[in-house]
Amino acid sequence: MVHFPLLTTILLTPIWGILVLSIMPREADKTIKMITAVTMAIALGLTLYAYWAYDVNLGGLQYVENVPWIEELGVAYALGVDGISLPLLLLTMLVGFSAVFVSWNIDKRSKEFFIQLLLLIVGAIGTFVSQDLFIFLLFYELGIVPTYIMMVVWGSAERVTKEYAAMKLTIYLLLGSAFMLAGVIALYVNAFPAGMRTFGMQALAQAHVLGNLSESVQVIVFFLLLLGFGSTLSMWPFYSWAPDGYAAAPTGVSMLHAGVLKKVGGYGLIRIGLLILPLGVKFWAPFIAVFAVVNVLYAAFVALAQKDLKYIIGYSSISHMGYILIGFAALNVISIDGAIANMFAHGIMSALFFAMIGLVYDKTKTRQVPELGGLAHQMPRIATGFMLAGMSSLGLPGLAGFIPEFTTFVGAFKVYPLYTFIAISGIVFTAVYILRMLANVLFGPRREEFDGCRDASGAELVSLVLLGTVLVVFGFFPQILIGVINSSVEPIMATLMGGAF
Repeated sequence: MVHFPLLTTILLTPIWGILVLSIMPREADKTIKMITAVTMAIALGLTLYAYWAYDVNLGGLQYVENVPWIEELGVAYALGVDGISLPLLLLTMLVGFSAVFVSWNIDKRSKEFFIQLLLLIVGAIGTFVSQDLFIFLLFYELGIVPTYIMMVVWGSAERVTKEYAAMKLTIYLLLGSAFMLAGVIALYVNAFPAGMRTFGMQALAQAHVLGNLSESVQVIVFFLLLLGFGSTLSMWPFYSWAPDGYAAAPTGVSMLHAGVLKKVGGYGLIRIGLLILPLGVKFWAPFIAVFAVVNVLYAAFVALAQKDLKYIIGYSSISHMGYILIGFAALNVISIDGAIANMFAHGIMSALFFAMIGLVYDKTKTRQVPELGGLAHQMPRIATGFMLAGMSSLGLPGLAGFIPEFTTFVGAFKVYPLYTFIAISGIVFTAVYILRMLANVLFGPRREEFDGCRDASGAELVSLVLLGTVLVVFGFFPQILIGVINSSVEPIMATLMGGAF
């Protein structure tokens, strides 16, 4: 029986789209957008099938593909997904598909824009399906260059220039990836003797079991990776690129960065940290918990003072990353389940927020809260999207954000009761700035200057309907998400608790 390369097909689908777009004439604007939409629809459909067909009872890596590539270095084209990466792959496709339609009105060099957008999505897909660290790093770097180009060419800026924001983002992420590369090389050299070295994640996971990685080596290597992944995740104090970057980026790029690429940081900490460097994780976990609390409270306080919608959600995103970090730092099944579920829920919620902000800006030409008001009168559909994202952000039961946050707090409270209590107080501040923003932007008396602004329609409704539906469905049926995640987290943590810790 021939094994169908499902993950390769998912990975190649947007690449095929890029190749087709590259031969299209620039004048074929509608055709370019349709090709991009069909490409992402196929990739999303294949990912939904992979999610539905994943065997929860079996758990672990599935849809595995492994082909030797650079044998002298121990590099292989190794793909696979488990309960940790599969939800994030689904997140990538949902947000990526929505980003295409949010960008539907882009007319300036649309061919180049959608090629860059698909390239950005390819980078995200590759990081979540790679089971070889060399391949993982290739795809991680792939996501940085398109981001810079798209921000400079198609971005906008009010507080800072888009060139400044793009360069700041690029420098932060490249510095982080430099530390990450150093950590990966140190891991590669120390895990196995010459002649047996490999970048394969599953093989490297055995190095600790075999006693090849001493505690001191794991502590140093994980610290290097923490600097790299922490920058991507916007962990304090490596966060300041995010708000400026989101504000200057085109809407679709803001959605992908806040919704997906930021989660690569959390995924890397869990995937590489727990599987390969458990003693390093155990050493740094208490420090990560402190950073998590700072993330939650500091970013929430700063969000309270913002007037620009993108900056509010940008700092809110940084604050929410603190919940993921404290869940990871607690190092138990419940907290890790919650951290991964939080990555998925926050990704959907933040993408929907940025999509709605983009629509408001397109129609009113402003993102300043004091200049807006009463938009629910003229734009009830956009107001609905804002409300769904806002209520999920502050953890309303029945939406996707509630169970992940609750699960994270339950797991973290067992290990860090004081830190968790402080982090929970962040929900209060979240409620303040989210509800105040919704009240000032959507409600109040009707303002005549916005009567000429039309509500979302046509392609603009795709992100609202798709992402809003996901928030509701996963809110009412959280086991669809938690069950898949737990099928892989529980055996991993059982193994670690049995020996590594």
